Parts: sequence; C-alpha cells; structure tokens
Amino acid sequence: MIEDDFYATIKLKSGEEIFAKVAASEEEDRTLLIVTNPINLIEVKSRSGEISGYKIEPWLKTTTEDMIILNMDDVLTLIESSDIEMISMYQNYVRQSDTNPKSNNCKIDRKMGYLSSVSDAKEILEKIYKKG
Repeated sequence: MIEDDFYATIKLKSGEEIFAKVAASEEEDRTLLIVTNPINLIEVKSRSGEISGYKIEPWLKTTTEDMIILNMDDVLTLIESSDIEMISMYQNYVRQSDTNPKSNNCKIDRKMGYLSSVSDAKEILEKIYKKG
C-alpha cells in the first residue's frame, strides 16, 4: 500500500542528503520509499563567506529515471518539509528538467548581451581603454 506523496529531506546512512517528493510503501516485511526526482542542494557562498544561494543538481547524474526506490534500512532520518521556498525551488527544477531533460545548455541570443568574435571584442576594448 502506497501512502500519499510528501516533500522530504532524506539523510542516508552513506552520509548523502537529498530532497525529493516521497511516497512510502509497505512491501511484505519492509518499508520502501519511492522518491521522485531526488536532488542535491549545494550552498553557493559569496566572497565574504556568506551563503548567497543554492545550486540544485540531480542526485543520480547518470540516469534519466525520475523515480527511485530506496529501502528504509538505508535511511538514517527522513524529515517532512513544509518549507515553501525549498519546495518551490524543487518544483522549478523538476519543471525545467521535464521541458529540457539532461541539458543545461542554453542557446545564445541577442537578449543575453553583445555577440562578437574574440578579435572584434579585443579591438573594441582597446579603443575604450585608449579613450580613458
């Protein structure tokens, strides 16, 4: 029997910490966790050492499967999350990976800034430097 889904932080006995949408399932004499799109969060620090944000990465980088089954015996602790900011970051990541699976590449366009060759950029920068 599968329980309702919920968001949770899972600390594994291996030391890894993941965040995912989770459903618990009782199978014979053991409990299994069905985790959907598990992610790792990496703190991004500013030069001053303060946390300025988070980088989200898939927990397993070599698979395209979005559902993974974990044995509860491998889990050190599981904490249900009601943190709206964390859930929102997770949902945005899942939405982006659904529309563009396994691709972090973006297409360059004029909205991102000026496009030029190295020699053209060098020439422009030298002119600016000589004027100042």
